[in-house]
Amino acid sequence: MTIVQKSFGRLVLGAVVVGFLALITASLAGGYLISRTRDHSGWVEHTYQVELGLARFTIQSERTEAAYRGLLEAEDPRLRQVFEANIQQLPATLDSLSALVADNPDQVIRLTRLHEVLNERMGLLRRLADAGRNGNPPISSGERERSDALLQATRETTQEMARVERGLLAERDALQDESIRSSNAVLIGAGLLLVIVAAGTIWITMRNTRELTASRNALARLNENLEGAVRERTSDLQRANEEIQRFAYIVSHDLRSPLVNVMGFTSELSASLVPLQGLLDKVEAQAPGLASEDAATAVREDLPEAIGFIRSSTQKMDRLINAILRLSREGRRTITPERLDMDAMVAGIVDSLRHRLDEIGAEVRVETPLPNLVSDRLALEQIVSNLVENAVKYLKPGRPGRVVVRGRRTGERAVIEVEDNGRGIDPRDHERIFDLFRRSGTQDQPGEGIGLAHVRALAYRLGGIVGCDSELDRGAVFRLSLPLSFADHKDNAREPAPAG
Repeated sequence: MTIVQKSFGRLVLGAVVVGFLALITASLAGGYLISRTRDHSGWVEHTYQVELGLARFTIQSERTEAAYRGLLEAEDPRLRQVFEANIQQLPATLDSLSALVADNPDQVIRLTRLHEVLNERMGLLRRLADAGRNGNPPISSGERERSDALLQATRETTQEMARVERGLLAERDALQDESIRSSNAVLIGAGLLLVIVAAGTIWITMRNTRELTASRNALARLNENLEGAVRERTSDLQRANEEIQRFAYIVSHDLRSPLVNVMGFTSELSASLVPLQGLLDKVEAQAPGLASEDAATAVREDLPEAIGFIRSSTQKMDRLINAILRLSREGRRTITPERLDMDAMVAGIVDSLRHRLDEIGAEVRVETPLPNLVSDRLALEQIVSNLVENAVKYLKPGRPGRVVVRGRRTGERAVIEVEDNGRGIDPRDHERIFDLFRRSGTQDQPGEGIGLAHVRALAYRLGGIVGCDSELDRGAVFRLSLPLSFADHKDNAREPAPAG
């Protein structure tokens, strides 16, 4: 990709990001303004409710006054009924109005004054409505004047409250209109942004689609030539692997014969040394001056030391040849997939180490369930057994040993982990420990550096990989990744071992 293409890509990406951020901001602002509009609408509705309450109170008050004046002229049952009904409803109407204006301290003061006026007026109206009946004294001019004054005070207070509410209504209507206009502006802006961002995204998508189509066509043309090259390369690799297997078998087989001879003659030398040392003892006893000091040193020290060195070297060489033979045979063995119960397999491996674990005071914990696999039983047993045995072998002295085996599914693969709290591995050696005959750290445990190389070779054959995460003195985690179901992509037929 050229510098111009990179700059263009960054510019387009930046424009899209800015567009989406602007759209998100507009959406948030629109939501806020809509919320404000809803609040303003609520306050407008609240004002209408207050005005309706005032109107209801005024109507009931005027009906009460009209019925009262009618009763002054003549006793009429219907007027008496209207009078009683309205005078009983007035307190409840005023109480509901109190709840509506509780948020406005000025209106609360006016309503308190209205309550006081109403209480006095209702008592006076009852007195005046019953005047001259059942022996009640007639109405005095002072009582009539007081009733008129209370009515006037009631009207003035309700009119003042209504005027205040109308002022609030005008303010809240203005705020509501402003919120609606702002919301509409934001929504229009958000819509325009959405159109612009959508158009830009569609353009970029179409452009990338055209490029991807062109790339796919080019890749298809390349694949037509590449498939043949891959088949040819795979065939070459298979032939090379077969040659390596044959070479390993031939080398190990041809080395075994002279090694057996060296080991046999070493045993004969060791057996001949006993009578030779007895003869030297007899010569020194009967003729002290006959055997030289160099001869005595050679028989008693040099020859035993040399024979011991030869024996240890041949034994080591024999172990290495056996390891090469084992790897060679494993490379030629036919993989036989079968459904495996990993919980049972790992439990069996741990049980086989029970005596060793009790001896060193360590524990191996298996976190079940482990993912079950369709793979080669023998190869998988060797892999897990090697990893668990290595973890137990390299625990740190003086620290209670703990090894954990766990597993999980990841897509179409299974991951098996063996974690220990042992001595750990230097990060520089994480790859080297999987090489043949390579080891890491203090060499205080028996072994030739073959186990982990064998593990990696088996993992590769099963379509998997194995790796290590570790630090010195902080334990290690060996992680094995395998397909849930083994699928062989080449002929696994065993090639006959060379004769010899």
